[in-house]
Amino acid sequence: MRILIVDDEPLARERLKDLIHQDGAHEVLETDNGLRAIELVQAQHPETVLLDIRMPGMDGLETALHLAQLEPPPAVIFTTAYNDRALEAFEARAVDYLLNPIRAERLREALSRAGVVGRGRVTGLRGADPARRPRTHISVREHGALQLIPVAAIRYLKADQKYVCAGWNGRESLLEESLRALEVEFAGRFLRIHRNAMVALEFVAGMEQRADGLFHVRLRDVAEPLPVSRRHAAEVRKTIRDAGTRK
Repeated sequence: MRILIVDDEPLARERLKDLIHQDGAHEVLETDNGLRAIELVQAQHPETVLLDIRMPGMDGLETALHLAQLEPPPAVIFTTAYNDRALEAFEARAVDYLLNPIRAERLREALSRAGVVGRGRVTGLRGADPARRPRTHISVREHGALQLIPVAAIRYLKADQKYVCAGWNGRESLLEESLRALEVEFAGRFLRIHRNAMVALEFVAGMEQRADGLFHVRLRDVAEPLPVSRRHAAEVRKTIRDAGTRK
C-alpha cells in the first residue's frame, strides 16, 4: 500500500513511519502541509492519507474536503489530539481517526478498514469543529485535474445561474457553490454589492457614479467596474469609506 503522511511536526511523521513499517512493506510518502499533500495525491496516487487535523495554513479538514473531490479520492484517516466534544462529532459520522499517541495495533486496524471520506461528511465535520476556520482555497475541477484557487486572490464572485463565477488573477472559474454560503463563510473579506455579486474589499479601488445615476465599484487588476444595485449603494459607499479610513 502507498501511504501519504501529512503532519507539520517532523517527529510525528517519523513516529508514524516507524509504525507503518512495523505493519509491513508499505511505500510511505510524507509532507508537512495540506497544499503539498493535494499535489502529491494527484501525482503519486497514494491509496491512503494519514492526515493531521491541526496544521497551520490549510488544516486537515480543509485538505480532506479538497481530496474528496478527486477521482478517485484516497482513503483518509485523521490523526488528532481533539477534545472529547469534537471526537463525538467524528464518531457520529463514522470517520476513522487515530488519537495521539498512536499505538501500532490501532494504526494496523485503521489501515485495514480505511475508507473514502465523502465531501458531505467532511463538510459536516468542519461544521462541528469548534475551531473551524474559513477555507484558504476553493477547489474546482478543470481539464480533469483539481485546481486550487487561493481565496486571497479572488477579486469578485458573481452568481451565474447555478454556478458562481470567481474572478482571480486575470482568470474566471466556475464554482459549484452558492453566493450566500460563500458570503457567510468569508464574512468580512467580501462585500455584497448586488444580489448577484460580491467583491473583495482588499481589491476595491473606489466607487463611481455614472451619468445615468448608477454606481459601479472599481477593482484593482480588473478592467471593467462592477455595477452596484441601488439597494446596496449606501452600504457599499459607507463600507468602502470606512475601510479607507482604517488604512
